[in-house]
Amino acid sequence: MAKLRHRLLHDQRVLLLALGAGAPAVLVMEILLWTGDYTTKVQWTLTLIVVGFWLGYSFAARERVIRPLQTAANLLSALREGDFSVRARGARRDDPLGDVMFEINQLGSLLQEQRLGALEATALLRTVMEEIDVAIFAFDHNETLRLVNRAGQELIVQPAERILGRSAAELDLQDCLAGAATRVISRNFPGGTGRWGMRRTSFREGGLPHSLVVIADLSQPLREEELEAWQRLVRVLGHELNNSLAPIKSIAGSLSATVKRTPRAPDWEDDLRAGLEIIETRAQGLNRFMQSYTRLAKLPPPVMAPVDLAPLVLRVASMETRLVITVLEGPPVTARLDAAQIEQVIINLLKNAVDASLDQPTATGSPNGVRVTWRKTPGHFELSVEDDGPGVANPQNLFVPFFTTKPSGSGIGLVLCRQIVENHGGTLMLENRTGANGCVARLRLPL
Repeated sequence: MAKLRHRLLHDQRVLLLALGAGAPAVLVMEILLWTGDYTTKVQWTLTLIVVGFWLGYSFAARERVIRPLQTAANLLSALREGDFSVRARGARRDDPLGDVMFEINQLGSLLQEQRLGALEATALLRTVMEEIDVAIFAFDHNETLRLVNRAGQELIVQPAERILGRSAAELDLQDCLAGAATRVISRNFPGGTGRWGMRRTSFREGGLPHSLVVIADLSQPLREEELEAWQRLVRVLGHELNNSLAPIKSIAGSLSATVKRTPRAPDWEDDLRAGLEIIETRAQGLNRFMQSYTRLAKLPPPVMAPVDLAPLVLRVASMETRLVITVLEGPPVTARLDAAQIEQVIINLLKNAVDASLDQPTATGSPNGVRVTWRKTPGHFELSVEDDGPGVANPQNLFVPFFTTKPSGSGIGLVLCRQIVENHGGTLMLENRTGANGCVARLRLPL
């Protein structure tokens, strides 16, 4: 019986239940009818009427149950196939069956809105991909090309219908799927030659990994940056050379006129000696400038080793003899650094802080203080050098090479410090203190 019930379809079970519900009454009526004192005509007539109503209402109950289920199945099938325009009639919230139809209709409306939004987003994405001037390639887990934009087609010099479905090896792009995910490459493509910025990211579609490769032409931007860098360098060098050569030329002309004058003035030797001293001073200044530039251009890469921060800071602070440096020790910090280069950075920052504090005496005439401390942040440590000086008047030019406000400054110290810090993967910031006089330098380096 259990196997039979399991094999029966749902509509067959409903029909059997309906027949079973009326069977006892029909059976009792038939027994009373055929055992009673009735004519044969009456017996057959009533039997046909009762059995007819019994079977008719049983099959009607079956249809009443099966038809809404078929309607719901058709609606769900349409939703599954992507047809969200079909709706059920008679969807009312005051009826259990109508409530089911109403929810199916609402589901269809929601899916229709979502599909419309997805289609619009996809159309926007395709438009953006077609308009941007970087080549985009999407490869599946078998390294087969599945997506390419207009710039990618121009780079390969083939239309999309000819390259989609081909492997990365056939397209000579296999090297883009190996090695570092972000790098600059120099190679020849059918659509161009030069230096290219390549970035590779991964995504999943259908549960399988895919690779997205973006290739951008760096030749023109690099040429523009190189030209701009050369122009800045020429301006700086020209400015310094003019500042030194102009007075040298003027004084040399004056001395030449003095030597040629007949008769010479009684103190011509003193004038000659003073002029030569000025020429020597300007030549030495120009030589210092060129040495500073050479030092900036030839900074060696850092040699990393574990360094304890506290002893390093205490040792550097003790080197300053003009002012007592207050070291507010923070938590123990050990980081991989080039001790010599970072020591040079801290020396420069402390020297600038002491110079600023000495330039800004207190009301009692004593110098202001300089404080050094550090703290840990997730993955980094931050060292702060704080002074009570007048602050920074022009913070925009702090890291401009050869810009200085000191009479004897070279304008290279802070630039060199920032280059050292950036070579360590860190940052260096200088800003005026809020709510008080002075400046604070923040050196942030990875642990």
